[in-house]
Amino acid sequence: MNALFLGVDTSNYTTSVSCVSNEGIVFERRTMLSVPLGERGLRQSDAVFQHVRNLPMLIEGMLRAIDPKLVLAVAVSSKPTGALESYMPVFLAGKLAAVSIASSLNAPLFETTHQAGHVRAALLGQEERFGESPFLAMHLSGGTTDLLLVAHKNGLPGDISRIGGCEDLHAGQFVDRVGVRLGLPFPSGVSLEALARTAEDRSIKLPASVKALNCSFSGQESQCQRLIDGGAEPSAVAYAVYDCMARTFAKLLTAAFAETGCKTALLSGGVSGSVLLCELLQERLNRNLYYAPSGLSSDNAVGTALLARDMYSNQLR
Repeated sequence: MNALFLGVDTSNYTTSVSCVSNEGIVFERRTMLSVPLGERGLRQSDAVFQHVRNLPMLIEGMLRAIDPKLVLAVAVSSKPTGALESYMPVFLAGKLAAVSIASSLNAPLFETTHQAGHVRAALLGQEERFGESPFLAMHLSGGTTDLLLVAHKNGLPGDISRIGGCEDLHAGQFVDRVGVRLGLPFPSGVSLEALARTAEDRSIKLPASVKALNCSFSGQESQCQRLIDGGAEPSAVAYAVYDCMARTFAKLLTAAFAETGCKTALLSGGVSGSVLLCELLQERLNRNLYYAPSGLSSDNAVGTALLARDMYSNQLR
């Protein structure tokens, strides 16, 4: 029997469902939430509404594409991170859908976090590189810039601790606020990176504000706004954003490698999908850095489905 495992994730800006087997991804679909041009985000109530609208079509499509009788477990991202106070209403839409799916299929339901799903998706196909030793991870997105220590639990990377990160503006917010100010659509990562690639002037150096294992981007974002108001070339400002993030993360990771003794780091989250950022970071940090497979850095339910498989397998041990 080719067992199947389902995952549901409803983040701030993406509705996602996925199905995996022991061999890999069987089905994966996601729909970006709609953000009006010029806006820098959505209210939680508006995002929940869009998830409720998107989920039926995505779930119906997934269940038509697979044999539901082969589903052994379902997992859902029920909150952003593993922190006790972690909560966002958007994840309730996914939880409600996952409870209904699991109940109708008479399958167990596992609750996990959006962050754990990102880390697990980034590990897909390269689990052996991390062995059984703890490793560093970074979750870089519009709502999170976390430096993480990941330890193995029952032979799988399941114990995630936040050891540092951003104290104010997250990396994705930095990108999006500068991008929207330059007239780019939200989220702005793809467009801002494309603009940065065209920069002939790469002389602007925003400060890399790092203290121990924590960083800051709010001052740099304000500096970008002043540069734009002063008539700076948009491509030069765009490149400065990525250069600043690369120098900042290089400092953070260097400190974290020294403090933890870890040998490898895994980058996940939508911001880590920037090829330019990864190139600039690798130039500054001669370490074992690994990234999510293509298409799995942004929000998705693949990691959530993989965690359903992992947690179900652990129950059988």
